[in-house]
Amino acid sequence: MTDLMMEPLQKRTISDFFENVKDPRIERTKRHKLIDIITIAICAVICGAETWIAIETYGQEKKEWLGKFLELPNGIPSHDTIARVFAKINPTSFQECFLEWIKSVAKITNGEVIAIDGKQLRRSYNKKSSQRAINMISAWAVSNRLVMGQLKVDNKSNEITAIPELIKVLDISGCIVTIDAIGCQKEIVKTIIKQEGDYVIALKSNQGNLYQNVEQLFKEAISSRCRGFKSSSYSTRESGHGREEIRNYLMLTDISNRIVDSKEWENFQSIGMVESVRMVNGETTVETRYYISSLNRNAKKFGNAVRSHWGVENSLHWILDVGFNEDDCRIRKDNAPQNFAVLRRIAVNLLGKDKSRKFGTKNKQFLASMNNEYLADILGLNL
Repeated sequence: MTDLMMEPLQKRTISDFFENVKDPRIERTKRHKLIDIITIAICAVICGAETWIAIETYGQEKKEWLGKFLELPNGIPSHDTIARVFAKINPTSFQECFLEWIKSVAKITNGEVIAIDGKQLRRSYNKKSSQRAINMISAWAVSNRLVMGQLKVDNKSNEITAIPELIKVLDISGCIVTIDAIGCQKEIVKTIIKQEGDYVIALKSNQGNLYQNVEQLFKEAISSRCRGFKSSSYSTRESGHGREEIRNYLMLTDISNRIVDSKEWENFQSIGMVESVRMVNGETTVETRYYISSLNRNAKKFGNAVRSHWGVENSLHWILDVGFNEDDCRIRKDNAPQNFAVLRRIAVNLLGKDKSRKFGTKNKQFLASMNNEYLADILGLNL
């Protein structure tokens, strides 16, 4: 299977890519360089900092080491200064620099699964200002555990309108984009194809005629043992901890003439079905899910894409909550929640690409907080 390879940061360090962030401060208030503030924050979040005070504390304790590659004209900025700056930084500009860095260190090859999924920052709500909890959508390169991009869902909108905007700024050529049922929208499908990607998108019963149409076709195919259908099938069996699960994948292709309004869906090539049979403590449950796809008659590839998307909750979201305590973060002011979310995802990528240690993210954070040489290696610094 093809994948996404990370290349070492030797020519440019990560801080170099954030030099183009527009400084939101007026000239007379600039006691600290913006790139110094951003770099201190990146280093601190990698090491486990979850608040502005923690970032300042990290900076004060590591001032001598930070001074080896930062100017620090007036020492370490206060936590109030750091908070004000990140509240004012344009999140679009910050995101663009993040994407530029990703493109410089990541080489995407055909077949990589990019799972797009939303996550709520639960503690980002503010009752006093009637601010709702912020929702972020992220694009996750599954096999290599790399965040490719993120976008805040506008308060007056939803994921349906945010997803195509995120896809437009990603390089997904040759990749398979997976989205849950909220992404089953014609505009989203059109955007994926325009960006030269493929898609596997879940269906739910509230999709109306399309869901019923797909469900009926699979009933006909199964009852006739796929006679009259072009099909592909694949099965897996897993067991452990008193649980056994069988997953049966079935794809039907060349069915456009049997699907209502199929021509309105860009490059609609196939429909997929996953039947999950779980046996736990003598009890058996069966769950069936349906998908639309641009893939053509390859149930194994379809099955891998579906399984990969299921894993995003146990990979990216789990890391953000357990390793970075994102769910409990109370940073709320202006652009700060979105920009801090970018800091976390930078840290996820840098820690994830490090293969020199065999332990998990939390232990890598702990090591980086104690060992400056290890952190310098993660950042690509030659000190």
